[in-house]
Amino acid sequence: MSSDFESYEQDFGTLTAEITNKIGKIPKLGGEEKTQLVLNVDKQLEEVRELLEQMDLEVREIPIQSRGMYNSRLKSYKQEMEKLEKDFKRSRIAYSDEVRNELLGEDPGSSESQLIKLREERAHLLDNTEKLERSSRRLEAGYQIAVETEQVGQEILANLNTDREKIQRARERLRETDANLGKSSRILTGMLRR
Repeated sequence: MSSDFESYEQDFGTLTAEITNKIGKIPKLGGEEKTQLVLNVDKQLEEVRELLEQMDLEVREIPIQSRGMYNSRLKSYKQEMEKLEKDFKRSRIAYSDEVRNELLGEDPGSSESQLIKLREERAHLLDNTEKLERSSRRLEAGYQIAVETEQVGQEILANLNTDREKIQRARERLRETDANLGKSSRILTGMLRR
């Protein structure tokens, strides 16, 4: 299973490197070429999401003892994915501003202060969205830890219950042995008297 995970990791690294390169090119291109690149990056981001889902499934199949290491790797890949999506959104925002200006025939210099204000507002909204997403992820991680802790607690309780039953059986055997020794002692005493 870990070999499948590592194969997914390699695919993830290759795809994210390509996406990062393409995101950097988006603001520099124009027209149809830019539109095609945006669509291409969107498709590759979907592939990366699917890869992360496969990796998540693989991690769930790994024994609990070694799952922690893979979980932390998966978590860092998810964070990298979020950063890519954020960068892609920002490059698309810049791209949509340019398209809007072209369609409306606006001179970018005439409404530059409005554009700056809009970009600042969008950046602020993106930051707030990111904060909400981070909080949601933290809550989800906390919930997952609570579930895992509950499972460990249940296993410990089951083990303690088994140990208690063993101790009770041993105590019963000890009582029986003690009773048998008492009988044996009485019989021997009786035999000695005769």
